[in-house]
Parts: sequence; structure tokens; C-alpha cells
Amino acid sequence: MAAPTMNNPLLSVLAMLLLAIATPLLPGCSRPAEDAPLADSGIGGPFTLIDQNGRKVSDSDFAGKYRLIYFGYTFCPDVCPVDVQNLMKGFRLLEQRNPGLAADVQPIFITVDPARDTPTVLNTFVRAFHPRLIGLTGSEADIAAVAKRYAIFYQKMPAPAGSTGYLVNHSRQTVLFGRTGKAIALIPQDKDAEAIAAEIERWAR
Repeated sequence: MAAPTMNNPLLSVLAMLLLAIATPLLPGCSRPAEDAPLADSGIGGPFTLIDQNGRKVSDSDFAGKYRLIYFGYTFCPDVCPVDVQNLMKGFRLLEQRNPGLAADVQPIFITVDPARDTPTVLNTFVRAFHPRLIGLTGSEADIAAVAKRYAIFYQKMPAPAGSTGYLVNHSRQTVLFGRTGKAIALIPQDKDAEAIAAEIERWAR
């Protein structure tokens, strides 16, 4: 049997791919933009909630901006405050080195515990992390609807022994949404500021 030659279309394609990988980029050139990992996820959708100042806020208010959205609750004993702190450290770093992009990104915290997270409570919480962080709450039905659209699971748990306060088990994820409200990618809220800022810069383009 004769050895395969480069006249074989499949081999030709493979050779071109290998050449593209091995060949360094020329100055001023860049590789094609990556596809957004969550582009076809269907995550996201319309909402109307109440912000930390008691004002109605809708998803349409953020049209034209990227949205960095995290779901949690202010009475969370450990995870939520740490995650939000990490995210806002990354956001501050982004503001320092890429202020133009940072101005186009809106960080948003949506509670999964609307019974306790009133606007007043949210106001104290978000101000502790960043002046541009928006906190959103609403009725139980409003939050349930938003959580479903944004692929967030949450469940009220019985109070631990010796405690009078309940906990809320919930999905732990941060999603970057594009200017039209479409999901783009997950942002690693459990990483350091550099990793968070880099991922925002990677996908917000």
C-alpha cells in the first residue's frame, strides 16, 4: 500500500493546523477571539428587583454594560463575604490597569435570602466591599424567578444546633454577562485579584 501523501485533504488540514500552532504570531497580529464558554447556555434573562437604596432596578438598566453577577446572602457566615471580597479586589485591580473597561463592567450582588436582606441590610453589605457594587433584593417570588433564569439553586436550611438563625444553601458561581445580557463566562471568585481581573479582561472585549 502506498504511503499517504499531502494530496489527502484531511492530512492537508491537519498539517495547516500544526503549522498554525507552531508558527509564532507576527507583530501586530493576534489569534482569533475565543468563543464564549456560556454563549449557548441560556443563562440569564429579564428581572425587576429593588436595590440597596430602595429603588426599582431592571436588567434593561444595564444595557450596553458588562455585568458581573454573584448570588449569595449577607448572613452567610463565611463563603459569600470571602467570595465578594475576592471579586471586588479583582475589580479594583481592573480599575487600576484598565479603567476604561472597568467603567463598562457593573458588579451586582443578588440575594437568595430576601426575608432578611432588606435594602438597608444590603446597603451596609455592599458598601463594605466597593462603592460601585449594587445589591439587589425583592419578594420571595421575584428572587425565585431570577434564580431560576440565572441557573442558581438555593434552599433554606434548618438552623444549626444552638443557633437561632437559619442558613441558605446555594450555588456558588460568578457569571460575566455581555452588553446585551447574554452569559459569557464564569469568573473564578475563589482566586486572587490577578486571576479575576485577567478573566474579566479575557472575555469582556
